[in-house]
Amino acid sequence: MRPRSDLLAPPPRRCRTGDGPVRPATSVEATKVRPELAGVPPIAALLAELRGSASPQSPTDASSGRFPLRLRENPAAGLPAQGYRLRIDGGGAIEIVAPDRAGLLHGSATLRQWLRLHPRSPGGAPEALWPIDVEDWPDFRERGVMLDVSRNKVPSLATLKRLVDLLSSLKINQLQLYTEHTFAYAGHEEVWRGASPLTPHDVRALDAWCADRGVELVPNQNSFGHLHRWLVHHPYRRLAECPEGIVHPWSEGRREPFSLCPIDPDSLRLLEDLYDQLLPCFRSNLLNVGLDETFDLGLGRSRQACEARGRGRVYLDFLRAIHARVSGWGRRVMFWGDIALGHPELLPEVPPDAIALVWGYEADHPFPAQCEALAASGLEFYVCPGTSSWLSLAGRLTNAVANLAAAARAGVEHGARGFLVTDWGDRGHLQPLPISYPPLVAGACFAWNAEAARAPETLPIAELLDTWAVPGLDSGTTLVALGDLHLVTGRALANSTVPFHLLVGAADPLTRRGLDRLDAAALAAASSEAAALLAALPAARAGDAEGELVRRELAWAGEAVRLGCDLGRARLERGAIEDARALPETVRHALANRLDELTVSRRELWLTRNRPGGLESSLGYLKAVRELLITA
Repeated sequence: MRPRSDLLAPPPRRCRTGDGPVRPATSVEATKVRPELAGVPPIAALLAELRGSASPQSPTDASSGRFPLRLRENPAAGLPAQGYRLRIDGGGAIEIVAPDRAGLLHGSATLRQWLRLHPRSPGGAPEALWPIDVEDWPDFRERGVMLDVSRNKVPSLATLKRLVDLLSSLKINQLQLYTEHTFAYAGHEEVWRGASPLTPHDVRALDAWCADRGVELVPNQNSFGHLHRWLVHHPYRRLAECPEGIVHPWSEGRREPFSLCPIDPDSLRLLEDLYDQLLPCFRSNLLNVGLDETFDLGLGRSRQACEARGRGRVYLDFLRAIHARVSGWGRRVMFWGDIALGHPELLPEVPPDAIALVWGYEADHPFPAQCEALAASGLEFYVCPGTSSWLSLAGRLTNAVANLAAAARAGVEHGARGFLVTDWGDRGHLQPLPISYPPLVAGACFAWNAEAARAPETLPIAELLDTWAVPGLDSGTTLVALGDLHLVTGRALANSTVPFHLLVGAADPLTRRGLDRLDAAALAAASSEAAALLAALPAARAGDAEGELVRRELAWAGEAVRLGCDLGRARLERGAIEDARALPETVRHALANRLDELTVSRRELWLTRNRPGGLESSLGYLKAVRELLITA
């Protein structure tokens, strides 16, 4: 049977397959791979698969495989940077030619996928191969993923390494870990104590792991807003723009300081200390300094400066001061572009080597206009869509795919340097990691080959998930269905889902915007569909621990959606509009028992992939609902 070339991910730019499989001759030429390349983990794994062994032994020997492989790095190959040509000829000989090492890695990733799409012998090696001709290169020079590690969930090093392996196989070449307070800065233990932060040793180990797989680990430290985790502590409160605090979207109704004061020289001294500790752990020449959502700028200590010079000018001056310091470390600044785009007249004054990050997470986000403005300014920029998994429990897949595709189309049209998929964790980071797999796979496809973003509905996401993301569990169809389960409620909310708010927001009135026209029958239908999905969830293949873990995580997400819908339906049917405390005691206690089961399961699943710091804070969102249900 002909292997399906449409399951190569990302889809190659040009790909032709032969008319039938070929078997190698009894005498084949030796595999020709330079020793320094043979030791690179992805290429070593490829050679092992050609041999049919678990690990490479002598990858440059003639006995290294029945199908000889030749890797050639040729700057005059006539291909763009990171491009490659892959050819399996009618005699079973394999050649990959690329202008650079990155292209050899990408070609090897495609070949490894092509091998896995063939039947295997009992020993693990392919018995025959279909010829293939591929010529391929990326639309975006840098294709990244940014994982939020600051909202409760800090993944274990093993989880991060496994994720890097997946991303590298999909030709993602950049990873960022969004950091507010979860790096173990010496002298600032009060800030990160209890958060299980990444240590310098952790980051250096991950940096090396990434580099071996062609992935650049980019340091990321928010440096203006979003520093409430620092500024709530007494030693740092004096650096805040509003030391008395403000109510902001992450403060849960409390007043707390949020941003640094940009006119206080000690703000820059703090950042200098952080950068001085953080940057030596990375080999990247980039630093994402954040600087987004400075809600309180001009509301406190910088009020007079903002009135005199303008908020945009005060912001720009702080950006330029940070840029000067980061440049002193030989690094290039990346910054979120939302504030700068709000002051287009100042864009020409942004340091010309700074890289702006254009972010937006809805299907209709105005990427074209924002990209056009940045392109006109001469600044290099990334487009930064999102996975839409946060505040969802089980995802918002249709929105995510449309958002990712729109960013890819606009980015290519206006010459964006990079494509960065963001994965956030607002309000407890309750969604399990696999909920983000469908948009991560789709994003990798669009970032490499933006032509796929012109008809995103044709991307076989479920099959790609089964083939590459979770091959030990036929869960792709379930993941896709879970990602759109929230739509069955009849209401599609921005940046969140109805089931999430009905579960986590059980104390909120149903008259709030977005929940005011819910229908009990639609919630019952969503709950029933979730139950049906869980009943059909297949068992993991024997001995596949990762597949079994994903199965349990998807079961948790489906049960969480069910409970949210059932809680909302009970409130609608019994007139408990203001909050869930008005429900009958028997109903409240039955819901609380189900919530207890979810909480116990969430704890176990969390500790399988993540560090313990932040767990209790995350579970606090569920425990608050339980208290509401049992103490009314």
